[in-house]
Amino acid sequence: MKSNPTLAAAGPRLKKEVRRQKRKQLVHDLIRDRWMYLMLLPGVLYFLIFKYVPMYGVTMAFQDYKPHLGFFGSPWVGFKHFVRFFSEPQFWMLFRNTLILALYNLIFFFPLPIILSLMLNELRRERFKRFVQTLIYIPHFVSWVVVVGIFYILFTTENGIVNELIHQLTGQKIAFLLEADWFRTMIVSQSIWKEVGWGTVIFLAALAGVDLQQYEAARIDGAGRWRQLWHITLPAIRSTIIILLILRLGNFLDSGFEQIFLMITPTNREVAEVFDTYVYTKGMTQAQYSYSAAVGLFKSFVGLVLVLGSNWLAKKFGEEGVY
Repeated sequence: MKSNPTLAAAGPRLKKEVRRQKRKQLVHDLIRDRWMYLMLLPGVLYFLIFKYVPMYGVTMAFQDYKPHLGFFGSPWVGFKHFVRFFSEPQFWMLFRNTLILALYNLIFFFPLPIILSLMLNELRRERFKRFVQTLIYIPHFVSWVVVVGIFYILFTTENGIVNELIHQLTGQKIAFLLEADWFRTMIVSQSIWKEVGWGTVIFLAALAGVDLQQYEAARIDGAGRWRQLWHITLPAIRSTIIILLILRLGNFLDSGFEQIFLMITPTNREVAEVFDTYVYTKGMTQAQYSYSAAVGLFKSFVGLVLVLGSNWLAKKFGEEGVY
């Protein structure tokens, strides 16, 4: 069958016309939504300048970096620093400490904003609800230095309020801030007190979007508060919970440098030293820049694998996932 020469000649012109129309439509959309793109610009610039451009610094992990030679002059050493890190006697101690703290935060901290949001959602007195929300939001804006200072005042054996009460009841004092057995409990307790209130913001926003007619229909059908919670409220915020869990896993090994650094003492260092403090020690105090960059890159790689894996599992079970 012979091809039509007219159609063959019109093909390139048609494609060119389609591309021209697409460019015209793009320009039209940019002009129409110019103010929205202008509002988006600061956020885009922030991520480009402070997130994406510094990523070139990961090349340091594969170099024997010398400040006077820079990134382009420092010799390449491949995976030398990674091999050294995995061969260090401290590796398993650091991995264990970081993993245990991450699991504690995931088990004890992550569900609490959800539970607190559900409790706040049940309050009917709007003024009291706003008062409670304000009260639990405030600790988020307090720096870790202040938080640790407050815990020192409360739990120190030198006239600490908590230890004074324990002494009145038992005649003994507990070195909460020095004993290794109490370190993880103190860290998780501080995180809960400081951030659990702020963590309710997203869940409360998701709860605000639940159709009230569903509750009315459930009440007509005889469903109590627990039934409404189980069959309406929780399914409504399930996708939000899963997305936040995936994002949380991305920071799974981020234990929080400032908080832990302030709580470390010579007596609890065996359980307190984590990847973040180790990177600071090697990179800032001992000037082992390439080695500390390799440790940080390993931690980031684990987070990336956890995000990809958890997102794949979420989609496997029919959820939306992050992307």
